[in-house]
Amino acid sequence: MQLKLLILDRDGVINEDDPGYIKSPEEWIPIPGSLEAIGELTRAGWSLVVATNQSGVARGYYNVETLNRIHARMYKAVNEAGGHIDAVFFCPHGPEDQCTCRKPLPGMILDIVRRYNIQPADCIMVGDSQRDLDCIVAAGGRAILVRTGNGAKTEAAGHLPPGTLVFNDLAAVARHLLAGH
Repeated sequence: MQLKLLILDRDGVINEDDPGYIKSPEEWIPIPGSLEAIGELTRAGWSLVVATNQSGVARGYYNVETLNRIHARMYKAVNEAGGHIDAVFFCPHGPEDQCTCRKPLPGMILDIVRRYNIQPADCIMVGDSQRDLDCIVAAGGRAILVRTGNGAKTEAAGHLPPGTLVFNDLAAVARHLLAGH
């Protein structure tokens, strides 16, 4: 049976984005409907993985221990909604570090593909920023844009990769995927 894997950006997709960074567990606030959407997808057999740039680590705004506490809060909230996130992949580097794991480069997605032993073409990523869309397309997967977070601005900029699907939020994405699309 084919693995149904959905890759989610974190800030602006699952939780509210903050231009000043999410620097503590208390600042991690779920977007209404996102936790329930993850629960519904989990119950329908989807595996969910988070792929997130976290340059706040490189910038010294928070350390990896704090990032792990933020993710522990996210895991707990998702679990309480009946969902499950398999893993969180993150890039702790800043833009100047020239790493290949920082979105929009596809390194993080290619790592996920290797670890899950699937083809890039079988990957779908939900993001709210141009770098999320460019990242998954560069890896050979399919892009979904949500209008939460930076999504409305990303859509208005008009540079969406061909074939990008656009939804209001993660709950709308879940409804679409659960309808068999």
